[in-house]
Amino acid sequence: MSTTQTPPAEPERPGLVATYRRLWPYLWPHGRPDLQRRVFTAFGLLLVAKVVTLAMPFTFKWATDALVAAVGGKEGSVPTGIWAAPALMILLYGTARIAMALLTQVRDGLFAKVAMHAVRRLALQTFRHMHQLSLRFHLERKTGGLTRVLERGRNGIEELSRLMVLTLVPTIVEFLLVLGTLAYEFSLSYSAVVLVMVAAYLGYTYKATEWRIAIRRRMNESDTDANTKAVDSLLNYETVKYFGAEARETARYDQSMARYEKASTQTYVSLAVLNAGQAVIFTIGMSVVMWLAARDIMAGRATIGGFVLVNTMLVQLSMPLNFMGMIYREIKQALIDIDDMFKILHRNPEIADRPGAPPLAVSDAVVRFENVHFAYVPERPILRGISFTVPAGRTVAIVGPSGAGKSTLSRLLFRFYEPQSGRITVDGQDIADVQQDSLRAAIGMVPQDTVLFNDTIGYNVRYGRWEASEEEVREAARLAQIDRFIAALPEGYDTPVGERGLKLSGGEKQRVAIARTILKGPPILVLDEATSALDSFTEREIQDALDRVSRGRTTLVIAHRLSTVVGADEIIVLDQGRIAERGTHGALLAQGGVYAAMWNRQREAEAAREALKRAESEEGESLRTHLEPGEVPGPAAKAPEPAVVS
Repeated sequence: MSTTQTPPAEPERPGLVATYRRLWPYLWPHGRPDLQRRVFTAFGLLLVAKVVTLAMPFTFKWATDALVAAVGGKEGSVPTGIWAAPALMILLYGTARIAMALLTQVRDGLFAKVAMHAVRRLALQTFRHMHQLSLRFHLERKTGGLTRVLERGRNGIEELSRLMVLTLVPTIVEFLLVLGTLAYEFSLSYSAVVLVMVAAYLGYTYKATEWRIAIRRRMNESDTDANTKAVDSLLNYETVKYFGAEARETARYDQSMARYEKASTQTYVSLAVLNAGQAVIFTIGMSVVMWLAARDIMAGRATIGGFVLVNTMLVQLSMPLNFMGMIYREIKQALIDIDDMFKILHRNPEIADRPGAPPLAVSDAVVRFENVHFAYVPERPILRGISFTVPAGRTVAIVGPSGAGKSTLSRLLFRFYEPQSGRITVDGQDIADVQQDSLRAAIGMVPQDTVLFNDTIGYNVRYGRWEASEEEVREAARLAQIDRFIAALPEGYDTPVGERGLKLSGGEKQRVAIARTILKGPPILVLDEATSALDSFTEREIQDALDRVSRGRTTLVIAHRLSTVVGADEIIVLDQGRIAERGTHGALLAQGGVYAAMWNRQREAEAAREALKRAESEEGESLRTHLEPGEVPGPAAKAPEPAVVS
């Protein structure tokens, strides 16, 4: 019975409320009283800082009124004693500004640990979830684009938590305090003008930002596309060189960068339009309020200090208002940046453990495929009713033409996919009913294309069993016949292998893969065309190592070169998704069927290659015999070069 789950429809883009509902458990982490205390303290400092911020314009007002009173409208010098009150107010103003700055910085420093803890937990959750998603998901995505999603999502979460808590909330508090102060000190008309100005400011910001969002999204898409092309091209550096495609790769990258250039230019232009409109709206509102203050001064209802108070309060308000526009833009951008991350988190793994699934219990390690049908897409069946058994401690080889479904068997055994019908068992246990971790812990894999981590040889060998001792690592390398090679390296096991292990040869990479599989020590072994990419000499050496690894283990060999499976206990020939023949090497040759035809073709090809090598060797020997000592063979005889006399 198939348990393959159809991926659910992608959810709608999460809004601000939905996003913060997800973030709240991380911003208010349960079980971390130290972080909770930081949240309380940060909010307390926020309120104190805003009260001090509001007090600063008053100290400016008092200093101005004291100066006006000291001068008394007279020209000339003022007695020194009269300067005491203005000096005190100026000192108070400076103290308030210092206190405000210190309180703000301490608040930000306290909350930084809370915000970054949330970023770390969410990034870790997403990274873990990416590894839980199916192989189909990763084959459909480009690695460069996926890492870009993770990077921008992480930055978006950081921005969202920081802007909302450290900027938006303080701005709202300050705005309410300003409205209340203006109404109390002057009249409601002042507050009404400021309220209308702020409403117009925010309304314009909203409309302009919505317009900019589409532009910013196009910029992000072109940025991702350019980054993906760059990563893909650099990872395939050698292929680019083989085909002399540097110009073509550069042109592809330039096309993506041209789209990015256009979208980025539009982004900066739209930002200029937004900032200009905000400046006009704020200036009009500020001018009206100052005109009201000037009118009240002329009517005797306010002092010169009141005019300064209004001006200072509005100048202070301009900064958080400007932040308000930035906050909305950045919050919207953060929502866009983490949208793909949320989509990944919403996507259920195609292959999931069933509730209460037990771990796999391995005793004899008998592997059985029972009437397995599978297709990556319904229109193209790959396996059509495959049934066979790999007895305990025996070796069964799977051979057949390309596209017959050989490697699909290993993917199904690892539960990267699940069959549409039929089942696969290990010691009678359906692998669909056990925990995936326990299943994969029981299977070792040596693939055709060994890809190593960009770390040291020791790291890659130890990857088979991380808790292994140094002695066990060295013994695994010895059994894989790579210990002498490692010992000859200046850095030994600490030698870096490069991106995907490209600093090592194909045979050296295969030996590292064999060593880490030996270190893992699995009861079941899968060799997926492990020597098909190697030359004949290296193949024989690697095959000897593989024979030692598979001895006593239940082994499934997927082979292209038939010479590597002649000693298998049973050979199964796949053709168009079905078992065409099965038996030992000798029995299959005697049948004179598909296997015998494949064997003969490969032997003829190998014989032709050997004959060509012998002919080249004999031709070279004959040429050397007819040459004079010191003469160099060439395509045609050349006249001697004239001597050059200096």
